[in-house]
Order: sequence, then structure tokens, then C-alpha cells
Amino acid sequence: MVRLVCFHLSAVLFMLSGLAAAASSDKSRVGSVQSRGSSSCSSGGATGLGYTYPGCRAYHDESFGFRKARDFQLPDYTSAQLQNRTENAPLLRYVDSLRLHGHRAARIDPLDILQREEVAAVDPTRYGLVDEGKKYNINGIIWTQPLGPCPDYGLGDMDNSWWTLGDITRHLRSIYMGRVAYEYMHSPSKTERLWFSHFLESQTTNGTNVPKKVKKRIHSLLAKSETLDNFLQVKFPNLKRYGLEGGESMLPALDTLFNVASQGGIQHIILAMPHRGRLNLLTELLEFSPTALFYKIKGGSEIPEEFGAEGDVISHLVASPTLNYDGAQDPITISLLPNPSHLEAVNPVALGQARAKQFSLLKTSRGDCKLGDKVMCVQLHGDASFTGQGVIMESLGLSNLPHFTSGGSVHIVINIGYTTPASSARSSLYCSDIGKMINVPIMHVNGDHPEDVARAVETAFMYRDYFRKDIIVDLIVYRRWGHNELDEPAFTQPRMYEKIRARKSVPQLYEDNLIIDDVLTQEDAVALRSTYKSRLEDHLTKVASYKPSASTFEDQWRGLVWPTSLEATCDPDTGVERETLKTIARVSVKVPDEFEIHPRLQRHVKHRLETVESEQGLDWATAEAMAFGSLMLEGCDVRISGQDVGRGTFSHRHAMLVDQHTESVIVPLNSELNSEGKLELANSSLSEMAVMGFEYGASWERPTNLLPIWEAQFGDFFNGAQVIIDTFISSAESKWLKQSGLVLLLPHGLDGAGPEHSSCRLERMLQLSNDRYLPEGKDRYANVNIHVAFPTTPSQIFHLLRRQLKRNFRKPLVVAGPKGLLRLPAASSPLTDLLPGTRFKPVLSDPVANPEVAQRIVFLSGKIYYDLVKQRQSFGLNDRVAFIRIEELSPFPFHELKDTLRAYTNAKQFVWLQEEPRNQGAWAHVASRIDAVLVELGHQSGIVYIGRKEASLPAPGIASIYAEQQKEILAAVFRDL
Repeated sequence: MVRLVCFHLSAVLFMLSGLAAAASSDKSRVGSVQSRGSSSCSSGGATGLGYTYPGCRAYHDESFGFRKARDFQLPDYTSAQLQNRTENAPLLRYVDSLRLHGHRAARIDPLDILQREEVAAVDPTRYGLVDEGKKYNINGIIWTQPLGPCPDYGLGDMDNSWWTLGDITRHLRSIYMGRVAYEYMHSPSKTERLWFSHFLESQTTNGTNVPKKVKKRIHSLLAKSETLDNFLQVKFPNLKRYGLEGGESMLPALDTLFNVASQGGIQHIILAMPHRGRLNLLTELLEFSPTALFYKIKGGSEIPEEFGAEGDVISHLVASPTLNYDGAQDPITISLLPNPSHLEAVNPVALGQARAKQFSLLKTSRGDCKLGDKVMCVQLHGDASFTGQGVIMESLGLSNLPHFTSGGSVHIVINIGYTTPASSARSSLYCSDIGKMINVPIMHVNGDHPEDVARAVETAFMYRDYFRKDIIVDLIVYRRWGHNELDEPAFTQPRMYEKIRARKSVPQLYEDNLIIDDVLTQEDAVALRSTYKSRLEDHLTKVASYKPSASTFEDQWRGLVWPTSLEATCDPDTGVERETLKTIARVSVKVPDEFEIHPRLQRHVKHRLETVESEQGLDWATAEAMAFGSLMLEGCDVRISGQDVGRGTFSHRHAMLVDQHTESVIVPLNSELNSEGKLELANSSLSEMAVMGFEYGASWERPTNLLPIWEAQFGDFFNGAQVIIDTFISSAESKWLKQSGLVLLLPHGLDGAGPEHSSCRLERMLQLSNDRYLPEGKDRYANVNIHVAFPTTPSQIFHLLRRQLKRNFRKPLVVAGPKGLLRLPAASSPLTDLLPGTRFKPVLSDPVANPEVAQRIVFLSGKIYYDLVKQRQSFGLNDRVAFIRIEELSPFPFHELKDTLRAYTNAKQFVWLQEEPRNQGAWAHVASRIDAVLVELGHQSGIVYIGRKEASLPAPGIASIYAEQQKEILAAVFRDL
């Protein structure tokens, strides 16, 4: 499919080249100037595209993945300009007021029902400017020359810089009070403010000479969108399709964005959007088959039957076409991501996938390639959700962080007006005001005028492409129907819908104008709609013979398989050669001679070196470092994000070291291991939902060569990200055939810390699992959606982490991680448990008890095992009580548990022990499953529960109550023996 070049593309390229030249031409006026930033294409380099502000404290971070701020400025005002700004201060105040307040008087409401007060600030008489015929020197006040055409790029002194007040007013009002309104004066960056002023005020950039081809392209998109909505309404009158009627300008907006992005060298767009207008976009721009759409509407599946998946609703369908636009050097691929019904939840997922894709491309690109050159994230929003959903704030907060930036996103708010009026839906003037928290420029545009919409989107791309920061286009439209086509909006908005139903549609208004302007004939317009309707009819007749297909294992997923495939490798050997492990452990704490670490870390270094040489007593951090390093040597990157992940919440990891004098940062595994893979330690903002979603998006993009990990500061911190867990992590495979290898490390364990820092809510994770209740056949994995493990030794976490990438399919892994066990000598591992031939063990038998003598079998998970071992030894009951640890709770290890129990021939009593209250923890998940295994082995007595009683809290906050409960639990295990 060939697309037409948009009407301002030449201005786009000219503008960008001009600003680059301007930034590099006059270093005498401004200190350090760079034309396109200083980022390196090397993904292991220290430079890049994070953003810092004066006065912010920052590490001198040279670690993998860190993207430093770009440093560039436009030249400062000349002395003549500064003098003129002083002499004409009233004019300067007037001009800046138009820039600052013009949006409040702009004609941006297609229904003209916004209640706007008169904006006194845009009246020149307030500044003593009363004579419209009087001429003023505008040099340094208004920028009438575009960046680029003259030696000083419009920033120097100009001839013919005398304008009358009337000309000034008309010129600036046409810009700032027209059908596109601009908010950029809130930016703290003078360079960004000047950039906008130059672009908007220069005489050559505000023209409206749109080529006929472009007009016809816009009309085609609008008319086809309306035809599709009408067709669906007639054929499927009871369908909730969330049509685009009233908001059709979204399509030329996206078409323009795809076009200019392609011209600018972007090769891939990651697109996130909600349900409104999704079917229109899919069939119009993203080449989704109408036959497939109609098949789905009629109750068919979008997924081939052999996958056994359950699918999703029509408003979550996806496509990933590769489009060709005239004049672009390369085609552009648009990946529309699947989204859940939880509005805006997909946004951080898109950000994570965009960054991961860019990192993949950076490794194979030429040296001058920068983050954001080839991949761009585009996010569509609804006005109500943009102000109401907290994930918006969290995601915007990530956009400029060094380990999370993806080179800037273009946000388009489809501002349709929610059923609740704005006065009840937000506390701000505009729905887009949330963007000001990170100083995002905002453009409000009247959706009744698609050419203005296209021009606004072009400007948005230009800003993003140069500054590599986010920008918002607030597309103000309306919806002809209610929330869906079966809703009656006049229940609550009668006056608005009286006006909507009395007006022509956006496509019809634009069509009428083209006919008046002789761009289009009435016959052409009728023929276009008729032809498209016939095409839809033709697709509808093909539904009976349609068979869905899936492209699940193409591109970066090539080589992986479906989890139930005969080729699936469930339990690979994850051991590593002895000398390789010892080398990794040594270099993980190696620092340069001139680098001074904190004195208390000398013990950490000494302990690791001693244990690796003795090959005994490996702690959790050492085993984790060995897992990371071995994967890195195999060419895989490891990315772990969360709060304080560099050192670890419990000060145990110390994978990132900070010089005590210079605060420079090193990651020894990167600097000393000489591996192809790298370790990225992404210390994150205090966000859960956005950061977890970000890492999940990365897992979609790099399934074979990235181990993505999100670590909670404490296990229950995942609560803030429950929407991501529910709608993506636990369900995406069954809804969308999307596998993920994301690891959630959730520190868990009752240790007297109180209600909020004790539990990772195992019961919730296990409830989300579709694990079987009964053993079926020999395959214990079947196709369980989420794997939940509760390891008790460092070797187990080593194998779990490596298993994530050594399998040939992907599953999300939830690890109830340790806290008190991190340094417990009893909870250590010998090196032999990590060598070739070893793997993760879902069940650990008792290494002490005599299987032929033990009468009571205690099943358990987690750290309480070590307390029980000490108690048993003190009672002298090593032979009579056996502790069997279930290390992987989902998928439940039916066969491994059965094999383990066969050795305990004298067992008569079977107990499940847990620290968590009875209504929490793993009890509800394991009880019937353990009973099923006991029945298979011929045991008549069922499983008995020992643990805390039911409670509304995960753990008590009163220390004495906690201690008494813990004492009673431990005592109950050995009672009557």
C-alpha cells in the first residue's frame, strides 16, 4: 500500500535541519551546543536520552542502559535584540500573553458549546498598545523567519522587522487563537519555547496550501470510516462496536503521523489505544481483513482452534502491517498492541516494548544511530481516562528517566467528552493538563477540521523527533452516539446531543468543502462510498469459508514453541560448568584499584570470594549473580527493575557499586565479564503499575535474549500493579496468544514486620493460576498460565532464573522471594548444586529424616522450614517427622510429590504447615491437590492444616501477638509425638 506524502513534510525536514544547524552554528552565544544530542548507538554505552534538570542530584552513572540528558540550546538573543525587547517591553508582554493565553480564546470546540470567559490578557490595550497603525520593531520579539534560511537561522538581527500593531495582532491571533491552540510557554526550557515560537510564527510555516492528493486522501479515510460504521450499524444493530462517528479525524491524524514518521526514518511504531475507533483504524489503515472482523462479530474465534485459547472481544483485536509511504527510504511497521478493557493499562506495556525494540536495533545499527531514531511509541487516550487513571501519571513519570525513556512518545487524546461532564470528571481546565507535570507541550485541535489536525500531528512529530520527549495532541471531537451504540447519551446530556443530531457529520462537512473547492465531484464522493460498501459486502459473503490464522512464532519469536507442543522442553538442564561459575562470582565483586567502595562492602566482597573458593555456603546474591552472569555469557541481557534493585532492598545484592568520592557507578558483571550480554539495573521511580507494565512489554519484544525481572521492594507492593497481573501477565496467553517470560521477585515471609511488609499474597497469585486440581497423564505442566515458586535455597533460584530462558517457550514466573534467608548460613548451597546435570527441583525431600521411620509428613513452603529443622533437632525427633518442601506451587508437582512420598512407607499422618493465615497463603491451592496424591498412593487419612487461623491481615502488627502465634505454630507440628 502506497501512502501520499503529507503537505508539510518539506517544512518538517527543513525545520529539523535548520534547528540542527542553528544549534551548531553559534557557540559564542551559548556554552555547550550539540545538534542532535550526544547519545551513542552502543547499547552498552553511558550516554543517551534520559533527562535531568538543574539542581537534580544524579549518579555519574556509566552503567549499561543508562541514557543521559541531551545537551543542546539555541543561541541566545543578540545585544540588539535584548535592547529592543527592553525598549518595546509592552509589545513583548502582549506577544508573550498571546503565546501563553491564546489557547483560552481559540476556536477548538467543534460543537461550540465550551463555556469560555473573555480572555483579557490577549487585548493589546491592556499593555498600552492602542494605535493599530503604529509600527514596532519586532526583532527578538516575534520570530517571522523560519529556522534555516538565513546565516543566523532567524535568531539574528533582521531587516524589514517593523510591523504595525494591526499586522502583529492579526498574525499572532491567526496562529494562537485559531483552530489549533498551543500550550508550550510552561516549559522551563528556553530552547523548546523558542523552537515553537519560530516554527509557528515564521511566515512560511503557517500556510494552508494542501495538495489535492492529500485532500483526497483525507476524504477517503473519513468517508470509508463513516461507511464502515453505517455498514456495521445496519448489519449488526446490536453490536457494541465503539464506532468513530464524530471522531473520524483520528484516522487522518494517524495516517499523517505514520507518514511523517516514515519520512523521518522511523521503521517501527508501537501503538497503544483503547476501544474507541479501533475497528475503523484496523480496517482502514492497518490492513485488517474485514472478513476476519465479520467472522469474529458472528461469534467466530480470531485464534486457530489447535491453540486451545479463549480469545478476546472485537474491540481488542490487533494487527501489525508494514506500510509503504511515498518518499520514505524504508517501509514502516505499525504494531497495534492488544489491550484489556482497563483503560490506559496498555500504555506502559507499549513503552517497554518500544524501548526493548530500540535496544535490539541499536545492537545492529550504524554508530550514529540514537535511541528513538528507528522506533517510536504512539499512545491514544480517552479524555476521561487520561485525567482519571493513575497509570497515566506513572507512565509519564517514566518517560524521561534514564533507564526507561524510549525516545519520546506522541500522545493523541481522542477528546470525545465522557457521559459525566468535565466539571465532574476533572479538576483542571483541560484533560491534557496532567502532561504539564513533566512539561509536555500540548496542542488542542478542532476535530471538525482534518487538515488542521494533520498539521498539528506533523508539528508533534517534529518536536518529538528533535527533542526526543513526549508531546500531546488533544483532538477535540465528539461522539454521535453514547458510550456505545446501544446507549442513550441524551439521558444526561440533552442539549449537547440535540446539537450533535442536528449537524452534518465530519466526513460530510469535509466532503462538502472539497466539492465547493472543485477538489472532488459529487459523483466521485458517491462512487467512493459505494465502492467501499460493495467491498464490505463482498467480505461479508466470505465469512462462511474463513479460517483464522496466527503469526505467533515469527520474527523475534522464531524458534520458540507453544507450551503444549510436543517439541516443548519443560525441564532443561540449567547447570553451568564449575570454572565458569567461579569466574562469574569473582568478577561480580571486582572493582578497579582507584575505585573506592563503601568500607562495609568489603565484608560482602570477602564473603563471596571465600565461598566460591571453598565451593560451600553460596548465598542468594551469589547464586543470583551466577545466574545472571551465565546468561550474559550465553548472549542474553538481564534487566532487573524496581526500587533500589542495584543494591537490593535488604542490602544484599550490590550488583551496582558507587564510588564513595565521585559517586560514579560501576556494574562489575558488565565491566569485568567481557560477555555479549549485559546486566541493566534499572532503579525505578516509586511506581508499581507502570514499571511492571514496562517490563512486561519488554518481555514481549525480546523473548529469546532478555531476562526481564521486576522486583518489589516488599512482596505486597505488587498490589499497585494488580491490573497488569490480572489483565496481562495471567491472561494474555489465553486471550491473545502472547507468551511472556517476565519474572516477578516478591520478597515474602512473616517476620514481625507487620501487616503490610510480610506477604506477597500467594493466595492471589495461585487463584489466578489455571492449574489442574487432579493429576492428568505424565505431563505435569499441561499449559498452566502462570508459574509460582517459593524456593528455599540459592541453587533453586539459580535454576529458576536460568530456566526462564533455557526453555523453548515462555511463562511468567512469580517468585515468593526470601528476606531473612538471604544471609542465613543454613539456607546456602554448595557449588555442586549448580553444575551441569542439575536443574530446578519442584519438590525437595527431607535430607535428614529416615523415610522408613517417619510417621508424620509435614508439607510446607518457604522459610519456616529452617525454624522447624532447629525445633525438630532440639526435640530429638529427626526420624519421626519429615519435612517435604513444595518449591513450585503452580504448576502443582503431582508426579514429583508422588515419587517423593513413595519412600515414606511408614507415614500415617499428613500435615500442611504455613505461616500465613488459613484464608491466605497456599493452603486453598494445595489442600485438594495433596489429597489427590495421597488417594493415589492409597492413604485414607486426608491432609490436616496447621497454621494461623483466618485473619483479615496477612500478619499482626503487635510484636507479642506475632511471637505467640509463631510459637504455637511450631509447637503444633510436634504435638503428640
